[in-house]
Amino acid sequence: MSVLALAGGVGGAKLANGLAAILPPETLTVAVNTGDDFEHMGLPISPDIDSVTYALAGMNNVELGWGVAGESWAFMDAMARLHGETWFRLGDRDLATHILRRQLLRQGNLSAATDDIRRRLGIAQKIVPMSDDPVRSIVSTDQGDLAFQDYFVRYQCTPRFLSIRFEGAEQARPSVGLLAAFDDPGLEAIIFCPSNPLLSIAPILAIPGVRERIASRRLPCVALSPFIARQAVKGPAAKIMAELGIAATAAAVAAHYGDLIDGLVIDSADENPIADEGATLFATDILMRDSADQQRLAREVLDFARRLT
Repeated sequence: MSVLALAGGVGGAKLANGLAAILPPETLTVAVNTGDDFEHMGLPISPDIDSVTYALAGMNNVELGWGVAGESWAFMDAMARLHGETWFRLGDRDLATHILRRQLLRQGNLSAATDDIRRRLGIAQKIVPMSDDPVRSIVSTDQGDLAFQDYFVRYQCTPRFLSIRFEGAEQARPSVGLLAAFDDPGLEAIIFCPSNPLLSIAPILAIPGVRERIASRRLPCVALSPFIARQAVKGPAAKIMAELGIAATAAAVAAHYGDLIDGLVIDSADENPIADEGATLFATDILMRDSADQQRLAREVLDFARRLT
């Protein structure tokens, strides 16, 4: 089975890691949200790409859910002594990735830089940005419009979430790698990882042509709910949904994706959550506590997709 996974955030990186462990390397493409990308201290930061890359390289910080395992913070300590910006923490090992990315971007685009870094780290699976054109997630809040990382990191998601827009999306084009995955004659399933539907998956779907490609598919598309018993597994998804007046339920996820998906994977704790939403349901334990859980869930998702086929 050749698989295209759309991913962002910690949940996306975890499921991508599970898929990578059980699929032949050449059959998996992970297309990653870049709406969170920004420039910080003169460096190009791609948080979601790095989360997926570090997970597949086996070097991610499992405790924090982001960054590199065994990280040190001498750079940030020195920056604090200089009274510089410390709200977005760059670890010493993580810093090397951003500096290398800056050098690579002078020679090519984000796709080429991402591919170079994943090869240097020994990752055989394809990791591609959703687009090589800049798309930036802007969150409208009760404190005004905020760039995504300001909302998410600087202010810890405390402002009231009103809406989100993706600046540059209308002019952006899908990356060559994403288009190649869509055009792969062996493609048998598209998976929306258990990433935040509004913050991580929506920017990918906002790129012209992506939603249309998925809608016109002749293969199963499966999404995973990021909620368990009305709580987000990680991150601000439940808070955001509440502020928008939407229940943090699998039913809301199914309604959000609509006819883009054929199946929805939900947690067994969510009983009979959907009526007439159109998606076929599969209930299981969706909490990925460790790599064994990641692989178990990945297998179950692929088996579910095969049954939908």
